[in-house]
Formats: sequence, C-alpha cells, structure tokens
Amino acid sequence: MIVNNDRKTTPKQRIIVALIAIVLLGSTFALYAGIVLGYKNTENQQTISTEKTNRFNELYADYQNREDAQARELSKKYFDTFKARRTDVKAFNAAGVNTLTTKDIVVGTGREIKSNIDENGKSEAWDTDYAAYYIGWLSDETIFDSSFDSTENPAELKSPLTGSSSMIQGWLEGIEGMRIGGIREITIPAVLGYGDTAQGTIPANSPLKFIVMMIEKPEALEVSDELEQLANELYGYSFRQQ
Repeated sequence: MIVNNDRKTTPKQRIIVALIAIVLLGSTFALYAGIVLGYKNTENQQTISTEKTNRFNELYADYQNREDAQARELSKKYFDTFKARRTDVKAFNAAGVNTLTTKDIVVGTGREIKSNIDENGKSEAWDTDYAAYYIGWLSDETIFDSSFDSTENPAELKSPLTGSSSMIQGWLEGIEGMRIGGIREITIPAVLGYGDTAQGTIPANSPLKFIVMMIEKPEALEVSDELEQLANELYGYSFRQQ
C-alpha cells in the first residue's frame, strides 16, 4: 500500500477547517434567524395593520351613522321646498349659452355669499362658508347630478354640498351675491364648466344649468382624535381639514 504523506493534514490545518465550519454554521443560523424574525416582523405588522383598519372601519361606521342622521334631519326641513324646484328642469338651447347668467327664484334673507374679488374681477379667496342643495342638468333635460336620493322619484335629500374653492368656475361665479335661504338658477357656458373634457355623463363642450338652494353650513360632526389619527395613518386623509 502506497501512502502519499504530502496529502496528510496538520493539526493547524484541522483547526482552521473546524473554525471555518463553525463560522459557516453560525452564518447559516444567523441567516435562518434573520429570515424567521423578518417573517415574524412582517406578520406582526400585518396583524397591527389589520387591527388598525378594523378599528378605523368601526369608528368610521359610527361617524357615517351620525352624518346620515344629520342629513335626514336637514332633509325633513328642506325637502318639500327643494322638491318643488324639480319642475324647473327643462331642456334649453345649448348653442345660445355663451355667457354666465343667473336668475334668482327666491331671494334669501341670510348672509350674502361674497368673495374677495380683485379689480380685474378675479377672486383672491372664494367664499365657501355655506352648504347647498342642487340639481344639475344638460340641454336635453338630462339630470347629471343632484341632491335628491332619486332623480325620478325623490323621497329625501342627501347631505348638502359644502362650499369648496375646487368647484367649477361657473359655479363659483354663479353663486356670488346669493344669500342664505335663496334659490337661484345658474346657466353656465362650457368654457366655465368642464370645457372640452368629458366628465362622467357630461359630454365635452356642454353648457350646464343648476338650481341651487343655499342653506347655513350644518354644524361640523365631532371627530375623535383616534379616528383622525387612523385616517391620516392609513389613508393620508383628514376629517377635520376637509
């Protein structure tokens, strides 16, 4: 039997090999532990996120119930008056609508909607301190939106629209000078509406008509700190700044 003595390992070499094995074993264990801990951490985060979402849904459902109750109370107060305006919706000549026009049906007795208008007729700050019920329709008499729960057979009013500077230009200019309690018909040329861009059921280049009834802005509903925080964390939304 022939033995190759050159291939025998020395004690020093065996120690180095053992150390390498220990290091590899440790690295493998650390990698495994990292994967397990990472999975556990992800699982915990998902659990926390689910719990937050469920809690948000619970708090929001309560908020929505209070909002619906407020809307029903307002509807009882204003429904009959506004429902009578449903008959004002009639077809009109679209080609003849070139400028913004308004017609007061009822002159209100409350605060006047008055924006900060500069010398060039541009608003520096639109007045948004109001709420409104409305009917919006096209030249062929098609109602594209309204505050009624049903266009054909309305039984109650939805929550009123609250003032916002993001409304179309024709609306912002058209309600100027109205008083709370007033009802006005506003005719808006396409250029002050949605222009050459279709918007839902509204075709491009469509003039619009609105019947608007101004009411006092209803009292803001209480929003708990918890609901506000969860809305911000989960959806980047603020109930208090809407």
